[in-house]
Amino acid sequence: MLCTCSGQQFQFEENEMPQSPESLATRDFSVSGLSSKTGDWDSKFDDSQVDDVESTLKETLSLNYEEARALLGRLEYQRGNFDAALQVFQGIDIRGLRPRIIKAIAERTQHRKTRPKGENLQVNVMSMHSVSLLLEAILLKSKSLEQLCRHKDAALECKNILDIVEAAWPHGMPEGIRGESKLKDMLHKALELLPKLWKQAGFLEEAISAYRRALVRPWSLDLKRLASLQKDLATILLYGGAEVPLPPQFQQVWGHMIPTSNIEEAILLLLILMRKVAFQEINWDAEIMDHLIHALSLSGQFELLAGHVEQVLPGIYSRGERWYLLALCYSAAGLDDVALNILKKGLCHSERKHKLHLPSLLLGAKLCYKNPNHACEGTNFAMKAIEFTNNQEKHLRGVASHLLGVCYGYCARSSISDSQRLRLQSESLKSLHCAATIEKDCPEVIYSLGRENALQRNLNTAVESAIRYLDMVAGSSVSGWKLLALVVSAEQNFKEAEAIVDLAIDETGKMDHLDFLRLKALLQVAQEQPRNAIDTYRILLAMIQAQKELKSWSNNSEVKAVKDLETEAWLDLSFIYTKLESWTDSYVCLEKAKSVEIFSPKCWHATGMLLEAQSLHIDALVAYSVALSLEPDYVPSMVSIAAVLRMFGGKSLSLARSFVMNALRLEPTNHNAWLNLGYISKADGSLHQAADCFQAAYELRQSSPVHKFT
Repeated sequence: MLCTCSGQQFQFEENEMPQSPESLATRDFSVSGLSSKTGDWDSKFDDSQVDDVESTLKETLSLNYEEARALLGRLEYQRGNFDAALQVFQGIDIRGLRPRIIKAIAERTQHRKTRPKGENLQVNVMSMHSVSLLLEAILLKSKSLEQLCRHKDAALECKNILDIVEAAWPHGMPEGIRGESKLKDMLHKALELLPKLWKQAGFLEEAISAYRRALVRPWSLDLKRLASLQKDLATILLYGGAEVPLPPQFQQVWGHMIPTSNIEEAILLLLILMRKVAFQEINWDAEIMDHLIHALSLSGQFELLAGHVEQVLPGIYSRGERWYLLALCYSAAGLDDVALNILKKGLCHSERKHKLHLPSLLLGAKLCYKNPNHACEGTNFAMKAIEFTNNQEKHLRGVASHLLGVCYGYCARSSISDSQRLRLQSESLKSLHCAATIEKDCPEVIYSLGRENALQRNLNTAVESAIRYLDMVAGSSVSGWKLLALVVSAEQNFKEAEAIVDLAIDETGKMDHLDFLRLKALLQVAQEQPRNAIDTYRILLAMIQAQKELKSWSNNSEVKAVKDLETEAWLDLSFIYTKLESWTDSYVCLEKAKSVEIFSPKCWHATGMLLEAQSLHIDALVAYSVALSLEPDYVPSMVSIAAVLRMFGGKSLSLARSFVMNALRLEPTNHNAWLNLGYISKADGSLHQAADCFQAAYELRQSSPVHKFT
């Protein structure tokens, strides 16, 4: 049936010459359900229908070699004979026909609107039906290769369609071609298929280029198809794992907002999609929001993400979910107070008719857990979460109990009443034990239990919890080693605590060595080894200076932490030199500390201690007062002012007592405050009260760590 020479026509009977040099593909061809219109690939044919078609083709004798192969290849593809279809399509010389196809597309669309009615094109120009038929053959050949798992070859074949169309339309699809549905359909299918084939073949860079190629020019894609391509490109840019720079020829699309990385490009695409969703140009797609959350989280743009959550139309999320997502965004942006205020909306009177949102309750409790000033609100969130679980969801109940126990502990330490403090401490341990019973394998619960026991001076239990916590995290926790060392130091085992610190230095990373070096120096001071402590501080300060020169810190929080550590190291050295009565060295260390952080109450308190050691009591009082003006609740300066006023005697004793009592209200376990209260009571003649105060000071001193647990 087929000609033996490519491109030649069949031989015609003398009385059956066609009226036009165009092939049968230029007409509407319909035999036994077959239409020459492309896109009807889902029709099914039996053998008798195929025979009828072949007979009709022979009788009409107006198809050329390539067109006949295109039609027969389509039939084989529709019947599922992909090998046979591929064999038929292999006989079409697309490379040889490519110039004619390009010319036909360009010629028939360039002057469509300006061509006079009835004017015929050149006889040797291929018809658009022939072009569509051949492009369909290329596409079906690519899909046949895909079915045979030859994805790379399939992609190369599919790429031919885009190369041909781009050569004819270098600036995208002209306005006049919008009526050519068959050609447009072939192009759109190829634009969607090519990047998928490259992905299946494992060529991510080529897939990204194919997506960009589909989006860079106006191809008259409908909104749904265009959005699908944009979403797929954003997905592969986010999760593909290959950084593919944006070529210069594609940068013009973005104008002045040229993305500098794949993540930025993905974010821009997702923001475009979210804008379309907001204007209801496309339907809501939860995956777009999920991808946007991931992308903006990677780039740290949490406030921008919150803005897009607020733009989501009502009905997509429930009220509780919306508050929760917004709070997460602001919390991640470091605006915990804003996040907490948002979550409070879910507990206000106007929201009581709505069902409580458990994740919001847990998040609210966790935000309060991070900030002791909101501890009372945290207990409210946590108790409501426990009630909401109603003995269901044991894990979440354990999480809520953990947060409740920690918040109770914070409330206890800020309580004014002794009876209330004892009750809250008991409730804290009770809740933490409940959490530990439910969450037996959660190391954070065990750490909180050990820390609370340490704060309440249950040292044996605290040591057991700290050891258990370190076993659970395989010794990789800095806070766990610190807790264990401090608890051991509270047992007055300073040498053993120093050995624990040395072990922690070996087990943790270099960035964590700074804190442990300071703790080691404090332990050496407690063992009355000032020279060893000075050497340790020198090593610590040298390491800080080296890291400052290398600028090895990744964020502002690390910079602030190291800055505070440097200040404290200089102040500790000043304290050592003050005890050694080396006033000059002490002043030098104080100036170094003030050069780092002059508005720190610790610096002015250390200045007061140095002046007091030199019997300059009035100047010392001024320095302590400056410290309190910077931080009104700074307990060490309160105690020191009371000590100086006590030395003046007379009417100053009542003022000194008020300072001590205020210090004990803020920090009930401060042994120096109890000691000074004992002296003041003795001076007032209250000997029994003084004895009780001295006893309390002694017992607290015997269980005090070298550094605060908090």
